[in-house]
Amino acid sequence: MHIGFDHDKYTRRQSEEIKKRIEQFGGKLYLELGGKLFDDFHASRVLPGFRPDSKIAMLLQLKDQAEVVVAINADDIEKNKVRGDLGITYDVDVLRLIDGFRDSGLYVGSVVITQYAGQPHANSFRKRLRAQGIKVYLHYPIAGYPSDIAFVVSDKGYGKNEYIQTERPLVLVTAPGPGSGKMAVCMSQLFQEHQKGNKAGYAKFETFPTWNLPLRHPINMAYEAATVDLGDVNMLDPYHLEAYGVTTVNYNRDIEIFPVLNDIFVRIWGKSPYKSPTDMGVNLVAECIVDEEVCSAAAKQEIIRRFYVAQCDLRRGTATEEEIAKLRLIMKQLELTDDERPVLAAARKRAQATGAPAAAVLLDDGKIITGKTSELLGASAALILNALKHLAGIPKPVKLIPPEVIGPVQSLKCDYLGNSNPRLHSDEILVALSITAATSVEARQAMEQLPKLKGCEVHTSVILSQVDENIFRRLGVNLTSEPHYQTHKLYHAK
Repeated sequence: MHIGFDHDKYTRRQSEEIKKRIEQFGGKLYLELGGKLFDDFHASRVLPGFRPDSKIAMLLQLKDQAEVVVAINADDIEKNKVRGDLGITYDVDVLRLIDGFRDSGLYVGSVVITQYAGQPHANSFRKRLRAQGIKVYLHYPIAGYPSDIAFVVSDKGYGKNEYIQTERPLVLVTAPGPGSGKMAVCMSQLFQEHQKGNKAGYAKFETFPTWNLPLRHPINMAYEAATVDLGDVNMLDPYHLEAYGVTTVNYNRDIEIFPVLNDIFVRIWGKSPYKSPTDMGVNLVAECIVDEEVCSAAAKQEIIRRFYVAQCDLRRGTATEEEIAKLRLIMKQLELTDDERPVLAAARKRAQATGAPAAAVLLDDGKIITGKTSELLGASAALILNALKHLAGIPKPVKLIPPEVIGPVQSLKCDYLGNSNPRLHSDEILVALSITAATSVEARQAMEQLPKLKGCEVHTSVILSQVDENIFRRLGVNLTSEPHYQTHKLYHAK
């Protein structure tokens, strides 16, 4: 993989800038964390060299000064809202986040349940957290929020929320997903800190959009493509342009809410420390890009992937035509076509030639490998074996897995587990390969190539089963699929 981003410089410079913000506000800063922290695969795909846990690595530079507050919306708990990329509910993700922070060495101070109005499931979750020794605070709905600023910034507004007891100079406010109320938590704390005579400030830490890259830069457009379901749109920051005469990029929600936030700051402190939403951000991403061409190419690939993923989600009923239209417009603005992603044509060609589902992978050496559906293997399983053979220098005719290993697996599926399809999925073929590796040099050599699939581009001619998608995700490949199923059935097993 070509590197376009300097991870080490990022962790150093970003942490230095956050320290400056803490000092700016007299030694106490509430830092709203946007995006994903442990598993920011979007950033790692768009900025080759950025690691999925780069943000955590950066925050660990500040671990002695920092504590984490996790916010979750009571309504999201009640509705069992699911985090799409992980397939787990928001309340379960809060537990995952706490474990992750603790394992990393970051101190988790508490959880705050926002928009609390006595929801039964929120009550249950609160009891569950308390039973684990975790402090839980409640923040309530505020009438007229955010427009009735006089009421919001009063003892009956922010003042009725439970004050979160914090111990350290840097309070990292995060959440399992958007709409959790992170900003409102920060503002409530600022109000109550001021009422108690304590100095404290607020800032935002988000990776995208990158404020000092052009509005239509592929990196910023990739962010817009990733958030079409949220309705986010990149915009020039008019407040920053007016205040400084400098063109910067932000997104619509922050620009729309800034006048309200500015008024809140004025009511709390008597004046606002910021002249624009861009001012509020702490974002040194652009400074750490070492090869803009590499990052631009990666961002374009991400946009194409998002377009195909959304089309598949539309077939599943989890995306809308409006989202597809927005992605198509982004593609058009950057003049992107299927030709930019060679595995599309390769998978389609193999599927047309065989009359059955097929798959293709673009390896780091520039070679495109395909896999077809057979009596023994599904296309994904065949693709993985073919790719591993190529990477290990094993001739195509060599059978990595003997019939005496495949046969019993097929028998287990069909004779004992009730499956009608004897073909092995990708997870089953990897288990069979690992068993064979105990006695076969070729199989062991093939197994050793698995890490080389990370970051490779894969396309399949049909929507895959959840099992195959999960295997590709765990292998770290960048997967897209044609937006139709192998059969015309209405029910498709996961």
